[in-house]
Amino acid sequence: MTTATRPPVLTDRAVAMLRAVAAGRAQLTVSVEPDLYVDGLPCCDQTTAHELAHTGLVAPAHPAPPRTRVRAELTAAGRAALAGR
Repeated sequence: MTTATRPPVLTDRAVAMLRAVAAGRAQLTVSVEPDLYVDGLPCCDQTTAHELAHTGLVAPAHPAPPRTRVRAELTAAGRAALAGR
């Protein structure tokens, strides 16, 4: 049996996080559970940050060693999700 993958439901907070990434204000840690930083500060909702990364809406801008912080960028799916809002 196959399961269709549905895009995550984007809360207002998730949309704000995507907008921060789109504006170049966000960084991700390179990790299995990537943490999001906005304007140099840790995001208050890391659960949503993890969901955005695991569903492929945000990603590190380039490869880096584990536990380092790199610029976050929207993926094509992230740009489409943000455009749909």
